[in-house]
Amino acid sequence: MVVVGIVLIVAVLAVGNIYLRLHTLPERMAHKSQKLQFEIVAVLGLLALFTHNHIFWVVGLILAMVDLPDFGTPLRRIAGSVEKMAGVPPEDDPTEMPSHGPAHATDAGVPDAAKSGAAKSEVKSHA
Repeated sequence: MVVVGIVLIVAVLAVGNIYLRLHTLPERMAHKSQKLQFEIVAVLGLLALFTHNHIFWVVGLILAMVDLPDFGTPLRRIAGSVEKMAGVPPEDDPTEMPSHGPAHATDAGVPDAAKSGAAKSEVKSHA
């Protein structure tokens, strides 16, 4: 009787482990992809788990298999080129590391008050 109980517990745990590994298959496949794609697949997996609608799991699996193209990088480069042609200084890219060095070699060692005074005098001379 004790052996049957132990075998039953081990069988239930083994089947549960296999089920959860199969259930997380789309998430493990999408882990190497883009962050947005991974998050969508993870949400679809949770919806499939809690609603017991298998279509969410199937859609997540298909989405994990498809490699979505990267539209962000080319669009960001186009926007930067257009800003450069328009003469607008480009905004700092939040994905790049900020540079901690001085902007110009001539500004090194000059106090901030002197820099702001020089900038004000340049503005007045151009007006």
